Amino acid sequence: MVKILAKELKGTGITANCVAPGPIATDMFFNGATEEKVKKVIDECPHGRLGQSEDVAPVVGFLAGDASEWVNGQIIRVNGGYI
Repeated sequence: MVKILAKELKGTGITANCVAPGPIATDMFFNGATEEKVKKVIDECPHGRLGQSEDVAPVVGFLAGDASEWVNGQIIRVNGGYI
């Protein structure tokens, strides 16, 4: 969908990108998650931890700024290598 949106915005100077975060330590992530599930997710991540909002925010900031002018129609995974 983001690729289609990027094409639709052609000539406007507006870019369309998607940030796809991995497991982030937020209330939404923990809501309903068992300790076992949280441990499993942490164990599967190469960094051995959950992501933090602070891990994702700089990428969003970059995409919102002028420096990302040439980045368009992309899905940017910010997941610490979590697959």
